[in-house]
Amino acid sequence: MRLLVIDTSGPECAAGVYDTERGDVVSFRSETIGKGHAEILPGMIEATMAESGLAFADLERIAVTIGPGSFTGIRVGVALARGLGLALQIPVVGVTTLEVVAEGRLAARDKPVFAAIDARRDELYGQLFDTDGTAITEASAYHYDELRALAHAKGAAVEGSGAAVLAGAPSPQLDAFPLATIGRIAARLPKSRKAQPLYIRGADARPQTGFAVPHA
Repeated sequence: MRLLVIDTSGPECAAGVYDTERGDVVSFRSETIGKGHAEILPGMIEATMAESGLAFADLERIAVTIGPGSFTGIRVGVALARGLGLALQIPVVGVTTLEVVAEGRLAARDKPVFAAIDARRDELYGQLFDTDGTAITEASAYHYDELRALAHAKGAAVEGSGAAVLAGAPSPQLDAFPLATIGRIAARLPKSRKAQPLYIRGADARPQTGFAVPHA
């Protein structure tokens, strides 16, 4: 299966083509921009498709990160992914950033993983995953002590930028959401998994007024 993979959930704007037979991306473009995803992403997709040697008609699925993360970035990525999916008549599958964090850590762990992303405002976005990757809890916002206590109670390892926050890291840590990991997750998810933005905090969702994409 060949998938177009899009990630605009953070300061990185990235797009690539993932091939399940190779188990890796065959082409990609990535740039740290902070803002301006809408201006850069379309050209980035065109460039990575050209580099892959594939036509858009060769794609069988589109994968896009749906959050939690940057409200504006997520909205841009999801809207473009949906538009392409509609034009190509192929499924568009949403992958959460917490799933990506957990996927990259579970292989090296023999215990549950609490994927945690720095949400600022003294909070972390977090979700607990079992050793087989099954989500045990819903994605939620936690205060530091709350997440630390829950992870301890479940015997889970905290992974992601949230781990650095809990350890008292002096500067904010950025999470990496590898396109290959996003593609691998999306390829095994049912095509019915909707690409709907995942906004956890109410404040993150308020700018959505008038926008057609509903909450997950």
